[in-house]
Amino acid sequence: MIHSVYYKVAGYKYKVIFADDNNDESLITSSSVFEIEAPENDDEIIFQLYLDDAFRPESRGEEIGQFDCGGCNHGVYRSEDGTYQIQISNECDQQCCVLEVDGDFTKGKTALNGDKRMRSFGLNNALMLMFAFSTSSRNTLLMHSSVVRNSGKGFMCLGESGTGKSTHTSLWLKYIDGSDLMNDDNPVVRVTDDGVVRVYGSPWSGKTPCYRDVEAPVGAFIQLKQAPYNKIRRENTIEAFSSLLSSCSVMKWDSKKYKSICATIAKLIEGVPNYLLECLPDEDAAKLSYSTCCDDK
Repeated sequence: MIHSVYYKVAGYKYKVIFADDNNDESLITSSSVFEIEAPENDDEIIFQLYLDDAFRPESRGEEIGQFDCGGCNHGVYRSEDGTYQIQISNECDQQCCVLEVDGDFTKGKTALNGDKRMRSFGLNNALMLMFAFSTSSRNTLLMHSSVVRNSGKGFMCLGESGTGKSTHTSLWLKYIDGSDLMNDDNPVVRVTDDGVVRVYGSPWSGKTPCYRDVEAPVGAFIQLKQAPYNKIRRENTIEAFSSLLSSCSVMKWDSKKYKSICATIAKLIEGVPNYLLECLPDEDAAKLSYSTCCDDK
């Protein structure tokens, strides 16, 4: 039986349509806290995803790019009419999902493969991609970051996988009173209408089950780099741009979306301080970043 479920993340509403009896919202339990009642008008939603295992999309020819999501590569194909096809695979290179979506990422259709774990992985990744690129023209970014909140502000740790983002936020939780974890992998950053840069929890938090409908102004972006010492400094504009861009979900092969993402990053740099923290995984590193970010205004 066809049924629809609505969600709201970072102020944006979207809809998932389950078209068969093989799938339901139990595949995306991380989204349950973000579920909402159906809005009076579907004009309020930014995208919809139609899920039907009977969907059999045609092959789309040559691959134009890939998304690397935590070591899982998702092949991207584009047809002449601007439609994208994304083949989502897990860490074992097993195809979990085929997503076909319009060029604006407002209407998508997908079929899932494999057992429930694979199907859950595929659907969560399809929704994450649709959210990232349906909002990319709205001063909104999905960022690879671990974010901890303190004194009413969110402090976002950036860096490649394995650089210690989760370790550093866990040190804040242990040693900096009043800290709480907002998201550990893919929070949403948005420049709101009043010009404030805000960070929001999301249904996508990597291996850490931190799915919270919370928000806060961003206090700082902290680029992490492992080192045998603790040292922090303010990044210049070029360094900050590079740090933020490398932490965003981007589509370099789509010039319109890429330009929108770059324009949003420029606003983040203008509104929020960016730091480079060379550090050990210890208490002193957490206290150094906390004192710097909170005192260097």
